[in-house]
Amino acid sequence: MKIKNYLYLSLFACLLSSHTTYAQDISRPALFNDNWAFHKGDIANGNTGGPLNTQWKTISLPHDWSIESPFSEEWASATGYLPGGIGWYKKSFTADAKWKTKQVYIYFDGVYKNSEVWINGHFLGKRPNGFISFEYELSKYLNYAGKNTITVKADHSEFADSRWYTGSGIYRNVYLIVKNPVHIGLWDVAFSTPEVSANKADFKVKVNLTNSNASAAKIAVKVNLLTDAGKIAATIQKQLTVKPGQHETEFSSQITSPQLWDVNDPKLYQLQVLLIQNGKQIDHVNQQVGIRSIRFDKDKGFFLNEKSTKLKGVCIHDDAGALGVAVPQEVWVRRLKTLKEAGVNSLRLSHNPHADYLYDLCDRMGFMVMDEAFDEWELGKNKWVKGWNVGTPAKNGYHEYFKEWADRDLSDMVLRARNHPSIILWSIGNEIDYPNDPYSHEVLNSGKNPQIYGKGYQADHPPASQLTVIAKQLVKTVKQIDETRPVTAALAGVVMSNEVNYPEVLDVVGYNYQEYRYAEDHQKYPNRIIYGSENGMQKSAWNAVDSNEYISGQYLWTGIDYLGEAGKWPQRSNGAGLIDLAGFKKPEYFYRQSLWADKPMVYIGTKAITQAEDNGIWSHKAVEPVWNWQEGSKTRVDCFTNCPEVELFLNGKSLGKKLTDIAKGHIPSWEVNYEPGELLVKGYNNGIEVSNFVIKTAAAPAFIAAVADGKVFSKQTKGLSQVEIQITDKNGNPVYTADNEISVQIQGPAKLLGLESGSATSHENYQSNQRQALHGRLIAYIQTQGKTGTINVTLSADNLKSKTITLTVK
Repeated sequence: MKIKNYLYLSLFACLLSSHTTYAQDISRPALFNDNWAFHKGDIANGNTGGPLNTQWKTISLPHDWSIESPFSEEWASATGYLPGGIGWYKKSFTADAKWKTKQVYIYFDGVYKNSEVWINGHFLGKRPNGFISFEYELSKYLNYAGKNTITVKADHSEFADSRWYTGSGIYRNVYLIVKNPVHIGLWDVAFSTPEVSANKADFKVKVNLTNSNASAAKIAVKVNLLTDAGKIAATIQKQLTVKPGQHETEFSSQITSPQLWDVNDPKLYQLQVLLIQNGKQIDHVNQQVGIRSIRFDKDKGFFLNEKSTKLKGVCIHDDAGALGVAVPQEVWVRRLKTLKEAGVNSLRLSHNPHADYLYDLCDRMGFMVMDEAFDEWELGKNKWVKGWNVGTPAKNGYHEYFKEWADRDLSDMVLRARNHPSIILWSIGNEIDYPNDPYSHEVLNSGKNPQIYGKGYQADHPPASQLTVIAKQLVKTVKQIDETRPVTAALAGVVMSNEVNYPEVLDVVGYNYQEYRYAEDHQKYPNRIIYGSENGMQKSAWNAVDSNEYISGQYLWTGIDYLGEAGKWPQRSNGAGLIDLAGFKKPEYFYRQSLWADKPMVYIGTKAITQAEDNGIWSHKAVEPVWNWQEGSKTRVDCFTNCPEVELFLNGKSLGKKLTDIAKGHIPSWEVNYEPGELLVKGYNNGIEVSNFVIKTAAAPAFIAAVADGKVFSKQTKGLSQVEIQITDKNGNPVYTADNEISVQIQGPAKLLGLESGSATSHENYQSNQRQALHGRLIAYIQTQGKTGTINVTLSADNLKSKTITLTVK
């Protein structure tokens, strides 16, 4: 059963001073996030609450304790110079007497990592993988005469255990689920569409039923497929006798004139599965599903609903700067809207399963998804401690648990997400074949190896042939659950993997930064389906996709800046993204938009005439929207646009038109003698202006401007207002160079979750209510607290006129 965010409302009963009582709506998962206690550090007998003098802090989940700590050079650059450690959580609640005849479960969407869970001192289980969702049954351990206490230990002592920031603790949602003895279990509904056309669509529904009673039960199973308008498109019903244990049943049907899920019009259906016994509904599952077809062709590329479609993708990690990995859904909504505007139509979830709500958002917003399981298999990769490729790496990581847990973790990833129409690929691994990190092969002594650790073949390293053995097993694991989507992996050492037939195990083969191999390998391996699973920002990398029909697409590294995988101190985050940690668009964003977006756009930035180009894999266009230069100096103005023709104006005077197609790198440019005022560019299509962009000479910082994406909230939930802050001059012009320290004061039922500037080197305390602006901007995350009232958010800084915005909770 998939956790649905529209089920979250109205599922709680009253809060008591010491613990919580739940009047649970049977079958519906209830958020179990409030009134937890947290202790940083290990404690004796923590499973029963620890010593009486243990200091606990009251928190709400999701919670990431690492982001609450100061940055320090003593930690690892790989994970953002933030600590790991051990943390304990506990929560008390009263069980409803009605639960005595029910099955009660607790569901964790993700705990990083090595989580151990107890109920009333009874051990429920351990889950090493910090990215995998899991549940435990509580039923037989519940106390109906007093309070019940859940305790959770998270052990992230091996802080340098990843190549990027993972956070620590219960950083995703937790749910309480109550079921009748005869019910549909977690992830036990499978929806598929084996045949789809514009005229009709076949669909199948598999349902796994659980009967916890000692005797057989006669039930009716009813399946409804509803359109987004609530109209029943299909309905099927069966009468079954379900013996104790588990029983699988299958339904199939057909609908005419289906509403197809597409990236530009992501139509969705609601799948309802109802269990009825003696005329009474005893369980139900509602899931968001879609009808679409996907197909990869070795010569023609990728097809969505039989329409040739290039995957314009970006890779993303879990964190959001100041929020760590405990990211509210609204933050991802804002980020995804921004990426959609750039023409992005696909996401690679690097390099692990993500939060449950992100898949729902991709379904609704029209993103095709590559869901990825692992960054390493049986052996550890390098995790850099003193900077990327600097010093001696750490080797801790998931490989320590791979042999015991890999099949189960991979299965659970697929089971959890298989009904999402957005998912088009299952990835079993990222750069597992990175040459000499750890696998090696004699072929590394020759040929071109753009990514390699060390020099040539290293005989003391494990043989690359092991890649194929493990990949076969992982592919088999996926196929046992879902055969409707291809299995892929992102290959870093294709030249090595080709020698051991690792690519032949995969349905679709991802190449990381190896565009130069496309033509050669397409000819040498004519049945291989190739796409770019991780790629740099250069125009040439996109040309390799756009000009080759057989290449399905590319995934840029990355869509968004992220914590970790950093250089030497003081750098503590990675700046490869199209948008920064605060979700603001970087100049490179607009260049990508000029290549990928359909809506007419135009952008200009400036740079020194003498400024050299950096042509590295992840290099960004070094232009900024600034028109403040020395009087009389000559400046280069670069234009990013998808318009056929552009014209530049300085203070109303035309500096000439340029044709985009013949411009170097698809970037029209001018050399301009600077004079203060207004620089305006217009984009034309067939001589008609369709877009424009302007930058103005800015005076000294004078004001704080702010825009909130939400101002009115319901007391039923904790809402999030994302306040974009901009420093301006006295005329309201953005001051790109402003770095004033801005303070945030809140009056009313809300709290500041964090302030983010997007800086990759700032070590300011993320728990503070003040922060320096970067490029004149900040974002403030304001969370309401479920109480009615008026919230005044006041933004202030020395020598700037303050700004107050008002939020309302009804």
